[in-house]
Amino acid sequence: QVQLVESGGGLGQPGGSLRLSCAASGSIFSINDMGWYRQAPGKQRELVAVIISGGSTNYADSVKGRFTISRDNAKNTVYLQMNSLKPEDTAVYYCNADVKRRRAGNAINYWGKGTLVTVSS
Repeated sequence: QVQLVESGGGLGQPGGSLRLSCAASGSIFSINDMGWYRQAPGKQRELVAVIISGGSTNYADSVKGRFTISRDNAKNTVYLQMNSLKPEDTAVYYCNADVKRRRAGNAINYWGKGTLVTVSS
């Protein structure tokens, strides 16, 4: 099995910063895409940022220039540095990863359980 565990959520001030981490563990051969999604109350889950194994990134327009996604392949960990926080960033943030458990076969998509980020003064 594979587990994704997020950490780093909590209360952030408008204009402030928070850093999220997500560590993948278990039976892992390699990880392709890793990403962060979020779901605000009453809204659908949306993509925040994604990073592929080679390092290319993609961001939602709403977070471009404020959030930075990065990964440490040796640690099977993805990070989300969130700067210039806004109240509308308040949401549960979920980690997502496409994991290959063996050399042969397809990658399987996994989700973390989420971490709550609240931006408020």
